[in-house]
Amino acid sequence: MSQMEVRVPHIGDFKDVPVIEVHVAPGDRVNADDPLITLESDKAAMEIPCPQAGEVAELLVKIGDKVNVGSVILRFASSEVVTPAAPAAQTSESQPVTLSAHPSSDAQIAAHLPPVPSEGALPSTIDYSNVLAGPSVRRLARELDIDITKLKGTGDKGRITKDDVKRAVAGSGAAPGGMGIPEVPTQDFAKYGPIEARKLSRLRRLSGPHLHRSWLNVPHVTHTDEADITALEAYRKELDAQAKGYRVTLLAFLLKTSVPVLKEFPEFNASLAPEKDALIFKRYYNIGVAVDTPDGLVVPVIKDVDRKGVIELSQELASASARMREGKIAPADIAGGTFSISSLGGIGGTSFTPIVNAPEVAILGVPRAAIKPMWDGQLFQPRLILPLCISYDHRVIDGALAARFTRRLAEILSDVRQLAL
Repeated sequence: MSQMEVRVPHIGDFKDVPVIEVHVAPGDRVNADDPLITLESDKAAMEIPCPQAGEVAELLVKIGDKVNVGSVILRFASSEVVTPAAPAAQTSESQPVTLSAHPSSDAQIAAHLPPVPSEGALPSTIDYSNVLAGPSVRRLARELDIDITKLKGTGDKGRITKDDVKRAVAGSGAAPGGMGIPEVPTQDFAKYGPIEARKLSRLRRLSGPHLHRSWLNVPHVTHTDEADITALEAYRKELDAQAKGYRVTLLAFLLKTSVPVLKEFPEFNASLAPEKDALIFKRYYNIGVAVDTPDGLVVPVIKDVDRKGVIELSQELASASARMREGKIAPADIAGGTFSISSLGGIGGTSFTPIVNAPEVAILGVPRAAIKPMWDGQLFQPRLILPLCISYDHRVIDGALAARFTRRLAEILSDVRQLAL
């Protein structure tokens, strides 16, 4: 029976990713694709699966350890032979196995988590090795982006507690992002009637602080307009009738239409520099699309939208949506966005204010289209009208520019002949 090493696969540009769960122990029998450990980065939680059936011989990581791509997780015995994806110079008996990471469904990064401005490396993880704080406190600090190395602990022997971290978020600890906003007073709801407490999924626990930070730091304004998509919808139905194995949805047209408008108004495809004294214009068009999953919204990023047609975008959207709902998301799937679209057309609504996906500066919200009577100069005609809601960072975009952007988007959506499909 051979013995193999299982290593951390490629997980994007993340470094020093903490182990938050260990699912196996020495002597355990495991099947192919059984989860071995769960990692949690700033963008997602990922389960590392077993490559094949076997028996765990030696566990080399524990909860709290930090790992990188190529780190050895464990050694396990297997009666099968696996061709290792190892460097040619590998000479030891134990051979590394290349895996594909399958993140857990309740651990996906939520809608509107701030993606990296490019495909470059993420900011380095804060080193908490010399800080007196328990794992749950460290995890809370990571979720809230609080540097606990700068906090003074009030616990035993200076240990940092959850209350210390929460006070930092509230502004008393001089930590960024707190804004000095007081907590909502605690209430005993049970004294008014029966209650039931349900734990938030990890997805919602991770997304909440990021949404809160974006709402506090970005001066949001939302501009609304309408597009006549009567002709576009007729054409969409023709394409959809010919499609096999995927759907041609309005979202594919929204992605395609956004690119020429983003090129015409490049401020919408930009980000503020960290010093807030310059604007970084991005010459690539990676558009995030909010996907509804059982645990909340996830925002996969469709890369290089400017190089793809409506059919290819429809196929990629179908694939991405399926992966998100099954929890099979990788860090690269949600990184590098430049602009976002949140479509609620399949559910309903007439308008809403989507939260800007910082460090992006704008997000398009799309409610449900509806038939409305429109005056053509002689008669009222029934037309399919789509509401458009653009939320933007007022430090970068003013109201006039937002109105021009949304009007131009509406014009192109109203005339599919302007699209290079």
